[in-house]
Amino acid sequence: MSFTPMKSSIGPFVALTIGLSSLLPATPSVAADAPEYAAVTAELVRPRGGLGNVFQKLRDGKPVKIGYLGGSITAAAGWRVKTREWFANQFPDAQVEEIHAAIGGTGSDLGVFRVGRDALQHKPDLLFVEFAVNDGGAAPQQIWKAMEGIVRQTWAADPRTDICFVYTFRVNYEGDLEKGLCPRAASAMEMLADHYDIPSINFALKVVEMQQAGKLIYKSDQPTEAGIVRFSSDGVHPLDEGHKIYAEVVAAAVEQMLETSTPIDHRSKLKTPFVADHWQAAKMVPVTAAMLSPEWKELPADDTLAKRFGNRMGSLFEATEPGSQLSFKFRGSTAKLYDLVGPDGGQVIITVDGETKSKAVPRFDSYCTYHRIATLTVASGLDPNEVHTVTVEVDSEQPDRQSVAFRLKDPETELKQPKYQGTNLRVGQILVLGDVIP
Repeated sequence: MSFTPMKSSIGPFVALTIGLSSLLPATPSVAADAPEYAAVTAELVRPRGGLGNVFQKLRDGKPVKIGYLGGSITAAAGWRVKTREWFANQFPDAQVEEIHAAIGGTGSDLGVFRVGRDALQHKPDLLFVEFAVNDGGAAPQQIWKAMEGIVRQTWAADPRTDICFVYTFRVNYEGDLEKGLCPRAASAMEMLADHYDIPSINFALKVVEMQQAGKLIYKSDQPTEAGIVRFSSDGVHPLDEGHKIYAEVVAAAVEQMLETSTPIDHRSKLKTPFVADHWQAAKMVPVTAAMLSPEWKELPADDTLAKRFGNRMGSLFEATEPGSQLSFKFRGSTAKLYDLVGPDGGQVIITVDGETKSKAVPRFDSYCTYHRIATLTVASGLDPNEVHTVTVEVDSEQPDRQSVAFRLKDPETELKQPKYQGTNLRVGQILVLGDVIP
């Protein structure tokens, strides 16, 4: 059985975010000296503190929920599905259910805002976190903020939830791995995992080992000879054989950790942060009608976009008229909109604390032959102790559509079609590092 966030399950999520503070450390925590990044030796499995809590429930035949938070590699019906099936087969007395909390093309910088809604509200016993590929271009300091926020939110919600980091492969990671080192994103995550005693599994190392042994080809459009695994066709997203490797590595790691893991309350680990500016305060807050000018409308449940994205974004509100506004106040340093970009996307004018930004921001880019989930940063780097006011207004001008022309067969004709016309803005949630003020 697969669990995905319920389209209208705002109540339980709000209750969850309110309840987190009751499990936070009673006294203010102080981070150690700011960590200095260094590449970490790659190991297939680092058991660290293990997965004792979920193992105990599995052995006792109790219901278990396994959460999978990540990007497109995890969103695919691959290692996520195969590992859940493996757990179910290994522990037939336990009802093993899946929480699918992966979204393609996203990293930990979004994961930290959505982990509550997409994973924690469903009460996972084990949370796999997979962002090593999509965080590949992020600085270690950014990775630490977001990944630590995910860890701390998880244990604030339930200190008996086990966490496991997994590191997937993409072409260009082999250089570091052949030297016995984790690539930068995985190295940064390993440093954080060491601090919190979180087990980790390095899928990428296994892929490189197989390639070096002549048993695997990283990337190919054509079938390989017998006995040689074709890992992927694009160098990133595993084919079924690649996902099978990932699942087998998880199975072997779990069997290894079964012998040494004991149940633990992770609450004590929250006492000392890894970085002082972690994003534990990151949260997702629904857009409400009170924030919107009268021109906005809520998309009905049978709307095409609502059906495609509602399970992740909740209720979707749409503005098509220039001048339509979304306004809210928040106490914190950063606020974003969880919105859609697409071929008919408009552009917006952003005002923060009375100061209007000089350029309109398009909700359209060179990939917009289709609609997809995106985020729009509307405020950042503000005083976290102050209340700030944000207004986002739909501009009267359409964004320039030429950036997508190279993807079209006949751009001169196609860009004139209704598909590429509009000043539309569609928003589901506010992502805030702090608190939205009602």
